[in-house]
Amino acid sequence: MALSAVAVMLSVAFVCGTLVFTDTVNATFDKLFAVTSADVTVSPKEAKGGEDTPDRGRPETLAGSTVEQVKRAEGVKSAEGAVMSMSVTVVNSENENMGSTTGAPTIAGNWNDNELKSMKITAGHAPRGPTEVMVDADTADKHHLGLGDELRTIAVTGDIRATITGIAAFTVTNPGAAVVYFDTATAQQALLGSPGSFTHVNVTARDGVSDEQLKRNIVTAVGADAYKLQTAKEAADANRKDVGSFMDVMKYVMLGFAGIAFLVGIFLIFNTFSMLVAQRTREIGLMRAIGADSGQVLKSVVLEAYLLGFVGSVLGIGAGVGLAVGLMKLMGQMGMHLSTDDLTIAWTTPVIGLLLGIKVTAVAAFIPARRAGKVSPMAALRESGTPGDKKAGAVRAVLGLVLTGIGGAGLYLTTAAEKAGPGSLWLGVGIVFTLIGFIVIGPLLAAGVVRVLSGAVLRPFGSVGRLAERNALRNPRRTGATAAALMIGLALVACLSVVGSSMVASATEELDKSVGADYMINSQSGQLVMPQTEQALRAVKGLDHVTAYRMVEAKITAPDGSAVEEGLGATDPTYAADMRRKMAAGRQAAAYGKDSMSVGSIYATEHHVKLGDELTVAFTGGSTVKLKVAAITLDEGTFDNGMKFVSTEVARANVPADRMPLPFMLLASAKDGESDAAAYKAVKAAVAEYPQYDVRNRADYKQALKDQVGQLLNMVYGLLGLAIIVAVLGVVNTLALSVVERTREIGLMRAIGLSRRQLRRMIRLESVVIALFGALLGLGLGMGWGATAQQLLALEGLKVLEIPWPTILGVFAASAFVGLFAALVPAFRAGRMNVLNAIASE
Repeated sequence: MALSAVAVMLSVAFVCGTLVFTDTVNATFDKLFAVTSADVTVSPKEAKGGEDTPDRGRPETLAGSTVEQVKRAEGVKSAEGAVMSMSVTVVNSENENMGSTTGAPTIAGNWNDNELKSMKITAGHAPRGPTEVMVDADTADKHHLGLGDELRTIAVTGDIRATITGIAAFTVTNPGAAVVYFDTATAQQALLGSPGSFTHVNVTARDGVSDEQLKRNIVTAVGADAYKLQTAKEAADANRKDVGSFMDVMKYVMLGFAGIAFLVGIFLIFNTFSMLVAQRTREIGLMRAIGADSGQVLKSVVLEAYLLGFVGSVLGIGAGVGLAVGLMKLMGQMGMHLSTDDLTIAWTTPVIGLLLGIKVTAVAAFIPARRAGKVSPMAALRESGTPGDKKAGAVRAVLGLVLTGIGGAGLYLTTAAEKAGPGSLWLGVGIVFTLIGFIVIGPLLAAGVVRVLSGAVLRPFGSVGRLAERNALRNPRRTGATAAALMIGLALVACLSVVGSSMVASATEELDKSVGADYMINSQSGQLVMPQTEQALRAVKGLDHVTAYRMVEAKITAPDGSAVEEGLGATDPTYAADMRRKMAAGRQAAAYGKDSMSVGSIYATEHHVKLGDELTVAFTGGSTVKLKVAAITLDEGTFDNGMKFVSTEVARANVPADRMPLPFMLLASAKDGESDAAAYKAVKAAVAEYPQYDVRNRADYKQALKDQVGQLLNMVYGLLGLAIIVAVLGVVNTLALSVVERTREIGLMRAIGLSRRQLRRMIRLESVVIALFGALLGLGLGMGWGATAQQLLALEGLKVLEIPWPTILGVFAASAFVGLFAALVPAFRAGRMNVLNAIASE
């Protein structure tokens, strides 16, 4: 019962820990946004939540005269121009990136009165000129920065080299952003390239004037359409929405894994109560004989389950809070600072934990409780233990086969799907029904599979191995349920391993076939390629060419009148050599002619577009032109699938220079005859001054892709670890209860010569074969799911199926060790039994 309570506790802890952690993160950001938001913020109409525009690498700006306009509005106490940019990289004197490693932004701006709401200077003074900078205390501590150290801030408009003259500490929790401050004039020139301009205006209301009223007054003064105005609440809500959407995804993913742990826990609790009821058969029969009706017996077992669920849930709620604090400390080590002062435990969290834990336990125990209610008073005259129900077994087998058949049909329809959307639906149906089918049919499979496994694993151990085999087969229903718990976790591990390996293999094959460029230069944090970086690369002598790849936004109207707003790839003509695309019609190079473009084959088919047709292209912020379709690329593979292309010259001719996007990637190739090693070294040296960018050759790119998928899979495996731990507890519980159930039998075997060592080995071998049975079912099922999912991904260009046999075989072998570990305590307890007491036991 204690182990069952631990299973409930772990599952509830995962749920409550997830809720507390995500609520705390949201509360931390809410507090930060509430403190830093001005009463009213005035920003350019095009600005998106204070972020830099995604194409130019610099913020939208306001004229300095806007501040004076705003000041004249009724109810304004003060109005102050501010500068903020997130498209910067800050490096120290050794060219090491001082930014966050958790994905939090690096922010550069001017020191102003609004910053005093969330910051205070703890050392030195605020910047007073172009050679001075102030940095936040968290970044200074993390990177061992102090007064007098030099920082270089790299922006689109150029580099700023300045000495640290001040350190400012956050008065609220800093979730991990790195922040540097300049004086206003330096920030305007260096970050915006526009002296006298600002990114926004912070407005403070006079006493007695509400934020809403102040906003209306400013609209009257400056106009409703010229600017974007937000009250403090509106600004905080907008920022909260951005953070909240990410946190919601994270929360539901983690809760999904908690649900898997709960599902596995159901088997543990089910087995526990099934065995307890079987062991109490005579006791329950006696109770029935002296007057207890079936309803009272059922209620007594269900009440026992409720008590177990309550205890486990209460412990889980407490453990969940501890888990949340542990996650906060872990995030702190990674650079995302969360204070326990902001620990947020909503009243709904313990309620959800209690309800889940109690209900799941009660549901798991209901069938054993119902069996207990059906025990006849005559059972008081029989030995403990209930005989197998052959009819129920037959019904179960038929039901399991039907469910598995439905799931198999769903998987088959997935492979036959022509589009990913319907195929995904069939995949979900296939996974759910095959999983349920295998769970239901588990006892039927146990009889055959365990015999086969025993022949290979147990028979070499002689009579002890045969005894272990018969013990595992004694109650196929129990063996099936125990193995099913392990099967679920390992099925997901196998499925994701197959999908991950197939993704890497497909992308690697596509890279070899399609990518002609020798080197790829981009930023993993999503920063655009700055002009100075592109210039440095183009100056490398050993290169044949450098291709800039940028995205321009446009509205594209087909001849059939349909219009779509999307990004166009604007590249140099050399891109045709850097990325070899298969063509449905025309030549790839023809798309780079004057007034020409290319489209993807899917778009061409859907909109009846053919070579020579003209599309109307309205460039965002630029002119509208008609471009001839000179090439139709075949939409297959993983790179640029469905992308439409124009030449960089066409984009420049139709987009104003101040709106022209920066490249997000550069591609380069070495000259013929040039040493690859020498050219690679020269490219890395040219970009070395800008540490935000990575230089990769094709081998590097393949390794980076493999590492990224591997990191994602490791994180998923870690989350699945809880379900596997609960499954191991299930094996321990089953063996421990079976030892109690077989006490008299064990005593008799010991009396006729079975040694303690042989007894312990028998129980360990029984555990190993159950674990291997669960692993075999799980890995087989998971590989089937993974192979089917890969067929679905093939519609998106991932056409290579790769089974990661080292991982699969390693997991299978590890399952044997899991079985050995699970049997340690039950085997030890069995070995310590007193022979005479065991024989006398009822």
